[in-house]
Amino acid sequence: MLKANIAVLVSGGGTNLQALIDAQKNGIIKSGNISLVISNNSSAYALERAKNAGIDTAIVLKKELGSQEAFENKLIEILDNAKTDIIVLAGFMSILSADFTNHYKDRIINVHPSLIPSFCGKGFYGLKVHEAALAYGVKVSGATVHFVNEIPDGGKIIMQKAVEIMDGDTPEILQKRIMEEAEWKILPLSCEKVCSEIIKEK
Repeated sequence: MLKANIAVLVSGGGTNLQALIDAQKNGIIKSGNISLVISNNSSAYALERAKNAGIDTAIVLKKELGSQEAFENKLIEILDNAKTDIIVLAGFMSILSADFTNHYKDRIINVHPSLIPSFCGKGFYGLKVHEAALAYGVKVSGATVHFVNEIPDGGKIIMQKAVEIMDGDTPEILQKRIMEEAEWKILPLSCEKVCSEIIKEK
């Protein structure tokens, strides 16, 4: 069966990557195959998760390449050599330029830990998102999977899932609940959805 080649870009622990690996094992992702994991951090635990699952890895460091352009060109070279069909940003801590996102138009997806358009855009990442949601006093937050364009968190929405905010939530508790109840569910489902559409075009 024809499958879309999935590349996952990571920077840290790789919990979202693990959710994707598990979803592939469990048949949730059936139209795609995770064939490559690239990190911009050589000590990212996500690389271990990839190796444990038998997935090829690559490390691309901006500081070694000297500029954003050189960094992105190296990423493109590796991704294109791997015949990548879809790129999943799973906690990838690097904003990508319009040149990069246009090269893979409607082929890059990202998960963001809020219900876009709330608490998103430049500067909203990691715990900062949850701190802002709690400070604002919203009663519902969640996660959004969206296509990536040159505007941070600005691409078309693929899927969203709401998560209730509880009394006594801290940013850390909320972050964990949103990961477990929303991110780890809708990221694999969105990945499958986009992969199945890509296969239809092939």
